[in-house]
Amino acid sequence: MSRIGRRPIAVPAGVDIVIDGNNVRVKGPKGELARTLHSAVSVRRDGDEILVERPSDSPEHRSLHGLSRTLVANMIDGVTTGFKKTLEIVGVGYRAETKPFGLTLALGYSHPIDYKAPQGIELRAVSPTIVEVSGTNKEVVGQVAAEIRSLRPPEPYKGKGVKYQGEVIRRKAGKAGGK
Repeated sequence: MSRIGRRPIAVPAGVDIVIDGNNVRVKGPKGELARTLHSAVSVRRDGDEILVERPSDSPEHRSLHGLSRTLVANMIDGVTTGFKKTLEIVGVGYRAETKPFGLTLALGYSHPIDYKAPQGIELRAVSPTIVEVSGTNKEVVGQVAAEIRSLRPPEPYKGKGVKYQGEVIRRKAGKAGGK
């Protein structure tokens, strides 16, 4: 059995879960999420726990088992505490500014870049060089952070660009490094 898949998911107080076949709806203090899981996996509630079960030991069912359990656990975490990713902007003149629709980024191009936040995602420029992406859906938070990073990925010579907080950029030696 999958080590991840067999672990029960604890349901905290204040979280309502509705399981309708393969559709799972989770409602909590931060919002509401819904997802349709694969038909091969069954989800059931047992008191204050959610259990995810698979029909057989085939490799496909084993991989779906752990995935489905993690998706449901992330939904519960999202509606209770939420998810957050922090981005750092490195470079002279590179900055971000919070706007009602999302962010305006100056990343060394000839024009400012307006990034509109998708529904359920909050974008905040803590300082001109630090941006926080937060929301209830872990997938969307990660996708938005990756899209913002892709607007100007960090380059290997000076490290200028948008990077995740704590990300280590491998640096290259410049022209003088070859001598």
